[in-house]
Amino acid sequence: MSATPAVTTTPPNKKPTTSGAVLVAAGIFLSRVLGLVRTRFLAGVLGQSPAADAFNVAFRIPNLLQNLFGEGALSASFIPIYARLVRDADEEEAGRLAGAVAGILALVVAAIVLVGVLFTPQITAVIAPGLNAPEKAGERALTIQLMRILFPGAALLALSAWCLGILNSHRRFFLSYASPVMWNLAMIAALIAYRHGDPGHVALIIAWASVVGSALQFVVQLPAVLRLARRLRLSLDIHRATVREVIKNFIPAFVGRGVTQISAFIDIAIASALPATMLGLIGYAQNLYMLPVSLFGISVSASELAEMSHVDEQSGDAHAAMLRARLDAGLRRIAFFVVPSAVAFLALGGVLVALLFENRRFGPDATQITWAIVAGSAVGLLASTMGRLYSSTFYVLRDTRTPLRFALLRVVLNAALGSLCALVLPRALGLSATWGAAGLTAASGVAAWVEFTLLRNALNARLGRTGVPAPFVATLWACALGAAAVAWGVKLLLSGAGPLFGGTIIIAAYGAVYFATTSALAVPESRAVLARARRLL
Repeated sequence: MSATPAVTTTPPNKKPTTSGAVLVAAGIFLSRVLGLVRTRFLAGVLGQSPAADAFNVAFRIPNLLQNLFGEGALSASFIPIYARLVRDADEEEAGRLAGAVAGILALVVAAIVLVGVLFTPQITAVIAPGLNAPEKAGERALTIQLMRILFPGAALLALSAWCLGILNSHRRFFLSYASPVMWNLAMIAALIAYRHGDPGHVALIIAWASVVGSALQFVVQLPAVLRLARRLRLSLDIHRATVREVIKNFIPAFVGRGVTQISAFIDIAIASALPATMLGLIGYAQNLYMLPVSLFGISVSASELAEMSHVDEQSGDAHAAMLRARLDAGLRRIAFFVVPSAVAFLALGGVLVALLFENRRFGPDATQITWAIVAGSAVGLLASTMGRLYSSTFYVLRDTRTPLRFALLRVVLNAALGSLCALVLPRALGLSATWGAAGLTAASGVAAWVEFTLLRNALNARLGRTGVPAPFVATLWACALGAAAVAWGVKLLLSGAGPLFGGTIIIAAYGAVYFATTSALAVPESRAVLARARRLL
């Protein structure tokens, strides 16, 4: 029998890395923690108000371009090809590719910003039709002002995504994901300085601070990028083979990510028909339930996209086996952290929301509704995070069209189920219309499970069986539910404690019991985390 050709996973001058996801998670953790701090200040200043609604709608613009170009289309199309050139030590072609992508990206984003600023009223009418109601005229006017301010900052965030692609390809994971710290710090500084101002006026100041923070986020990455891409040549050269390949892969990936963003805007359109202040509460909830998606879904999928792209495809069977092994290991890591996150959102969401947001302008009633929204997001949390890793594996295979098809189906399902659960079912069941916001996030979760199932089945047909063993997942759910029961006991004991002190103790107890039980049951991921913590200490 002939020997199976070896699979070269790294260039000769590079050592393989096993900590890419850890570095990505560390960077995301820093930026997300500051994001939660920013949201806490935001809740203290804007509270449950029309200004919070307007800010949440307008703030989707920088999120839109960052998601389209950052963790989506640009990474999917640019990193596999640029990382291959880095692997082969072809600095000249890598520099020319990076320069051409930068030039084309800057031109495209400038055009998007121009159109956005010129047609902001029309865009607002489309993405938030509920604001066209006469009683929401002031809220609509503020949304238009905020959106016009935020568009240029969104362009800078898109250029930051180009930096992310280069840094990740060179395995410099931490800086690219920690750089949003600058963005958050700029807004936190503005919130502290103007925390006693009128909510509408403060919202405008925060928008300008966001633009400043976007510039800082780009600038802080640029020196490292210029050191790594030493042959960088800015151009608009669309005739090079590598550039054409990036563009070819970019278009379906862009449409696919755009479809996902359309789904988010459909949620806004539906939510805008709910009672006033629901849009703001959805925004606060999103900052909480996106934390595990970012920390565990994006961290693992982003690092694996870069690592898998460095593999030399010398043997089809060996390459498929490597992809399966890395995919399955990544899925286990995601499940280990996301399962307890989902249980915490369901069982302890009120504790988390009160701990993070409750203040004189964000009272117990707002906490209860926000908890319901967060609990609804738990339905699809595991599917959303694992689906990102499956999509990244398709991108490594240079297939951006399969994820696109499934994303289109997800949008259709999300629109239909979201309208049903947010607008029809509460009325049919005799519930307050405010609970439609929870139905909206739950409907998105159901659509996420459909998309995830299709992605997994399609990839299994190409690579062989992948996924997380059912006994492993059952163990995680059992440990998380047991930890939640203990945490509820602690909550009853501390019934008179304030949200800050009591919430901290309750969440600490939940995490401690989960790690203790999973470690006692010899879950490898738990023991690995505890071993790493001991080394750090």
